Parts: sequence; C-alpha cells; structure tokens
Amino acid sequence: MVRQYSYAYAALSPWHDELDSLILPEASTRCMNMFLEEIRARHPEDFIVMVLDGAGWHRAKALQIPANMALVALPPYSPELNPVENLWAELREKHFHNRVFHSLDAVEEQLCKALAAFEPDRERIHSLAAWPWISSLNLNAS
Repeated sequence: MVRQYSYAYAALSPWHDELDSLILPEASTRCMNMFLEEIRARHPEDFIVMVLDGAGWHRAKALQIPANMALVALPPYSPELNPVENLWAELREKHFHNRVFHSLDAVEEQLCKALAAFEPDRERIHSLAAWPWISSLNLNAS
C-alpha cells in the first residue's frame, strides 16, 4: 500500500464571509509561509488576525509573518473554536463522501473543484464561520 498526500490550506473571514485557500504538497513551515504570503497578496490593504491551531508549522521559528498580519494560537485541544474545522467537515461530507479516487491527481482535481465552489459562496461561508460569539467581537476596541 502506498500513501500519497496533498494539503489544503484555508482561511475564513467571519466578518467578510470570505474564504481563501491553496492546495500545497506538504504541511510544513515552507508551505505555511507560501500560504501567508498568498493571503497577504490577496488582502494587501487589510490587517489580518489569523487564528491557528497548534500545528508545528503554525508556530515554527522560521515562519515569516507578513507585516499586515498577526497570528493568534487557539488553546490546545480546542478544534471546536476554529470555524475552518466546519469547512473541512462540509468539504468531506459534500465533496468526498463515499467516493473512491484512483489517483492523487483525481483527489486534487476534486479538491480544487470543491474549494472553487466554496470561495465565491459567501452565504455558505457565513453559515460555516460567522458564529454569534465570533461575530459579536469588537475588533476595533482599543
């Protein structure tokens, strides 16, 4: 048996109902840096507070955090606090449930289609990410 992997990186904005995603070949600091740079480039005028879980590549010393971004770590063992977990569940349920793929290329093609369908669907992103306790936060407080 051979195992092959691809990794989807995603950032959800509960305030703007936006999703940004990339499919990269590994879960690593190098790829996380690529993802952060992509988010910076897509949102150059915004200051982004990105909430992350405790994965090693989210807190590595070699992580290059763009000037328009701050990273905030979730407490350990708290995936229920991360709205992107709902995206992964929805993705698995709606686009991968009971499917067999004969190659990694076929999986990646399906993943691309699924993420491409999610990104422009602001209503769906809102339903996945704009939880009342998140939406009620006043991020402009001094």
